[in-house]
Amino acid sequence: MSIAGGMSRALERARLAGCNAVQVFTRNQMRWSSPPLNDEDVRHFRAASAGFFSVFAHASYLINPASPDESQFQRSVSALAEELMRCRRLGIGMLVLHPGSHRGSGEAAGIRRVAEALNRACELAGTREVRILLETTAGQGSSLGCRFEQLRDMLDCLAAGSCPAGVCVDTCHIFAAGYDLRVRKTYEHTWSLFESCLGFPCLYAVHLNDSKRGLGSRIDRHEHIGRGEIGEGAFRLLVRDPRLRQLPMVLETPKGPDLREDRENLALLRRLRVG
Repeated sequence: MSIAGGMSRALERARLAGCNAVQVFTRNQMRWSSPPLNDEDVRHFRAASAGFFSVFAHASYLINPASPDESQFQRSVSALAEELMRCRRLGIGMLVLHPGSHRGSGEAAGIRRVAEALNRACELAGTREVRILLETTAGQGSSLGCRFEQLRDMLDCLAAGSCPAGVCVDTCHIFAAGYDLRVRKTYEHTWSLFESCLGFPCLYAVHLNDSKRGLGSRIDRHEHIGRGEIGEGAFRLLVRDPRLRQLPMVLETPKGPDLREDRENLALLRRLRVG
């Protein structure tokens, strides 16, 4: 949900759309710097958050924790630390982060770089109250996080006890990366790979998005539920899966100013869960 007009406005919009789980940005996601949080807005946000099953945040798209460029890396670490501090102040316990791109330095070097960035950011922020969730990606270019093994290796590289972390699965992203969810057999195979590689205790949130592009396309293009290449069947399996029942699930599908699309997607998902 958009935070235009103040952080608490995002929760007002979510309530109007009928959400019980919400993902927000804590600042402008396309800028490196943002004004400090307003004390009054923080109070309103914290009070309103109590009415939701889950409220969590997504980090800025500019942050690249895998960057081999030292200047870009340091800027990303500082920005991530600031995001952690903003989350702590708002009472947000989880922050979703794209693992970033190694930009030619290689997968292994990029994975080590991501772990280093998370360790440094947590130390700089001085907090362990916010869990960083590494998001699965579609695998465009040199981006990391398109394979479960990459995410496992990032988590394994974290210094023991230094930084709470986990995983957020995006359905569009894993489908574009080659993990099929469309029918029961391939759905279960995908989750068996996840369980053997990472384990369900690592999974803290799910982004429910259909995909404009096909399986293994490596192209990240979100579509409304049931209107893309993944299809309704996969989402019926997802919302009925007892292994995922206690996890917050949010939409990142296209939306207009009146949030009609969000209401329609939510209504469909709720029908799929019971019908």
